[in-house]
Amino acid sequence: MLYRFARRCCFKMYEEKMATAEQIKALLRSHSERDEERFYSIAMQVAANEARVGHNRLAEDIKNLVIKGRARLGPSEVGKVTSIVKPQKSELDGLLELSHPSIHLSELVLSEDIQKRLNRIVFEQRQKDRLAIHGLLPRRKILFTGPPGTGKTACAVALAAELRLPLYRIVLDGLITRYMGETAAKLRLIFDHIVRTRAVYLFDEFDAIGTQRGASNDVGEIRRVLNSFLILVEQDPSESLIVAATNHPELLDRALHRRFDDIIAFEKPTKSQIELLIQNRLSSFQLEGINFVEIAEAAVGLSCADVVKAADDAAKEAVLHNDSMLETATLLREVAYRQPNQ
Repeated sequence: MLYRFARRCCFKMYEEKMATAEQIKALLRSHSERDEERFYSIAMQVAANEARVGHNRLAEDIKNLVIKGRARLGPSEVGKVTSIVKPQKSELDGLLELSHPSIHLSELVLSEDIQKRLNRIVFEQRQKDRLAIHGLLPRRKILFTGPPGTGKTACAVALAAELRLPLYRIVLDGLITRYMGETAAKLRLIFDHIVRTRAVYLFDEFDAIGTQRGASNDVGEIRRVLNSFLILVEQDPSESLIVAATNHPELLDRALHRRFDDIIAFEKPTKSQIELLIQNRLSSFQLEGINFVEIAEAAVGLSCADVVKAADDAAKEAVLHNDSMLETATLLREVAYRQPNQ
């Protein structure tokens, strides 16, 4: 059945000369792997793309084929969990770090604006088939910017948990230093994996490859990698989420901005967020008598990561030296250690 559908769908796209090479390759790959649900999802992406550029008849024909094909799927096939394809060690070992997150957005201390924007990403992803019917695509290419320790990585982890997807972290420093001269080829292998396995892919420390072209310290290899990334991310036909995170947004090439569906800026925590971070971290301790207002005032300017570390060190001090009794003075001391002027 899948073979007949694949032949009809690909013939129709070839006839109209509308499908991209990447979409055709993704369709053929899912067909060869007998991943029917994946095949139909890619076909719906094609329909959405065609509707967006005004090819309504082609979009409707493909959509109808998908609906008929999905109707024939047995109950065991509908909603099948995406298989996790481990990259071959000879190709991607050391470049992709796989994890299965369990931390959700509700467990993080975030500003109201960031919480809303992340919830919108999750909601659109969960409703991607509904959007596709109207030629629309969910947000899935996201750029996180902001100082170190402000929650960028934690939010990428939480997005994976919310969507019940694996998380792959791309080790960019290894990509560049270990494979100088063939980095662009390795990057293409990573994007092949992005198409093959639906997941959240985190490009951490993204400025390592996203530096502005033509900068005084521009390296030819990095420029080629950036050009390759621009092409690959724009042509990517997958259903995976691509999250890039950088501590130095001012270094990024401007051409990158329009490749992302959303750019979310993270800031250091406010006083109220600092209080909540400490209370959440120390919830297993008796907190009566702790002056959180004074502690939050002293911690202004610290990152979320620094606040959490200060709370952890105060907890260890209480357990080892004070019969598990936390004191305001202990927390103030640990906070002060992390202030740059101390």
